[in-house]
Amino acid sequence: MSRLPTTVLAALAAAVLIVGCASKAYQLMPTPVLYQESSPVSVILQPKEVLGSTDVDLLYITDRGPETDAESNLPYGETRAKSIAFGSARVAIGPGVSWEVLDRESRLAERTHELNLSLGRVEEVGRFPNEPYGIELRADGGLYRAAADMKEHERANRLFREELQRRVARSPNKEVTLYVHGFNETFATAAFTAAEMCHFLGREPVCAFFSWPASSTGNSLTSYTRTTESAAFAEDHLRKIIRVIATTPGVERVQLLAHSRGSGLLMRVIRDLFMEVITAGKEPIDALNIDNLVLFSPDIDMDVTRKDLTFGISDPDMFTVWPNQRLARSLGGRLTIYSSPQDRALWISRILFRSGSRAGDMRAKDVPMDLQRYLSLLDKVDFIVYDGTRTDSYGHFYFTTSPRVSSDVIQLLRYGKKPSDPGRELIKVGPIVWKFPQAEE
Repeated sequence: MSRLPTTVLAALAAAVLIVGCASKAYQLMPTPVLYQESSPVSVILQPKEVLGSTDVDLLYITDRGPETDAESNLPYGETRAKSIAFGSARVAIGPGVSWEVLDRESRLAERTHELNLSLGRVEEVGRFPNEPYGIELRADGGLYRAAADMKEHERANRLFREELQRRVARSPNKEVTLYVHGFNETFATAAFTAAEMCHFLGREPVCAFFSWPASSTGNSLTSYTRTTESAAFAEDHLRKIIRVIATTPGVERVQLLAHSRGSGLLMRVIRDLFMEVITAGKEPIDALNIDNLVLFSPDIDMDVTRKDLTFGISDPDMFTVWPNQRLARSLGGRLTIYSSPQDRALWISRILFRSGSRAGDMRAKDVPMDLQRYLSLLDKVDFIVYDGTRTDSYGHFYFTTSPRVSSDVIQLLRYGKKPSDPGRELIKVGPIVWKFPQAEE
């Protein structure tokens, strides 16, 4: 078995792989171009009396174990829990920021007041039973899920739906936006990214994040390997939660967002959910209510991405629900993949995995033309390439640190615009590939 040269390993270690995901400062992201001072578009249209505090109140779901580091003030660490917890996590914007100051600063390209992010009160509302659920042998000789665990499961399910419905009732668009983070994230940093995106989405949807036990300490290389398996550990939990969200009465649309290593996790879960509902004779678009699926800097091998995007099509014996080989309808909106050749984090990942290319660091010309033509038939997939200057240390968080990219994301999610619609200003360079106009940040 060949090994990476010592010089390459040294270079990777020097990079510390914090490129993975938590390298950005904990300041509110720069103001998206869409909202900057000359724009008539308001960031937050809801009255402050409805929203209450300037804090961003997030719905969290996690399968992280409790934090065991006595010096940490986080509620959850990076160990793997045996159960799924959920509740409320508040992210404060401060210090001493009033609604008036926050509104003004959220429309400035150059801010005059610091907008620091900090994790406030975290309140666990409920928890599903420990896994695996118990089983019991009954008189008929069959194995059944244990009654006690099922009672606890139903209680947790009810509490989760009630918490979600309480939030949906206050949401003007009845949407849930769920964010899945990547490698080297803590519970807090995942909350920060979810909160700042929620703020610039006008705090209109129910904003939620799924925090899985990504590693953020120790040797960077072994930490990354452990994180890969922790993502696999989290698959069943994320699938369970998305299913509950999608089937909760009152939820009209679900927007799913993932970054970096979290993109692979989300794609595997979506694949499983689609198989589940199609096998049951349902259309994913109806059963799951997923509108947009957005992947930022996906840390996924391009060949694997190709298989994920076309799964089931080449296996006609997998689904026999509909006649004449008709394919199921999947998304109400679009699958959007943001990529940047300036992403140094994925360069390191490519070396570690011996991968020819990662979906998240593709140049426009690197997206295979045969795949483009094939996916263009779906009219649902967009590759958007950002090749501007790096706006954070490793060019891995450009979806929040680049005002042009974050503005594009908002146009997609908040206003439902396609790449060719006025306001997004993207240039089409292939059947499904788009670029940003050349301009300095």
